[in-house]
Amino acid sequence: MIPTMKTKYREQVVPELQKKFNYSNRMQIPALSKIAINVSVGMQHDRDALQAVLDDLTKITGQRPVTIKARKSVSNFKLREGVSLAGKVTLRGVRMYEFLDRLINTALPRIRDFRGLPPKSFDGFGNYSLGLKEQTIFPEINPDHVRKVHGMDVTFVTTAKTDSEAYELLRLMGMPFENAKNKGEQQ
Repeated sequence: MIPTMKTKYREQVVPELQKKFNYSNRMQIPALSKIAINVSVGMQHDRDALQAVLDDLTKITGQRPVTIKARKSVSNFKLREGVSLAGKVTLRGVRMYEFLDRLINTALPRIRDFRGLPPKSFDGFGNYSLGLKEQTIFPEINPDHVRKVHGMDVTFVTTAKTDSEAYELLRLMGMPFENAKNKGEQQ
């Protein structure tokens, strides 16, 4: 089964990008290569809190997260080397497109007072990052079972060479940017 976002990319986004940027070869057209999701428990050295974060991340992404450990000890932060601090997931292929679909169509509209994503979060190399303040915007998470609300960082890695190409790719995929009509004309 092909995800709807992948079908949308092939049938709508590719011809639109090729027309707008005058690509001579289909291989030049930017694509989404991966989505990286990172969740940190911060300075809480509680195994239960970390396990709850990792369980939520598993439910949201459908993939088991990798645990990130402290590389060195820092006495000012009461941090010891080897203590588990965070979890991360890298999504590719079918899971990436399914997560993107759920994020755009289900999770982002559930954010209170949502007016769009800031278009200034590109890194200069065609990648886009956004921060979510709570995990309860995803329908997989039951708010009644959440002990502590935590945020997450989501990074969209594309094959685009410039930020304007990546912006146009994500906009055509359905990413709700602030002032989407004006920003596309400015770049």
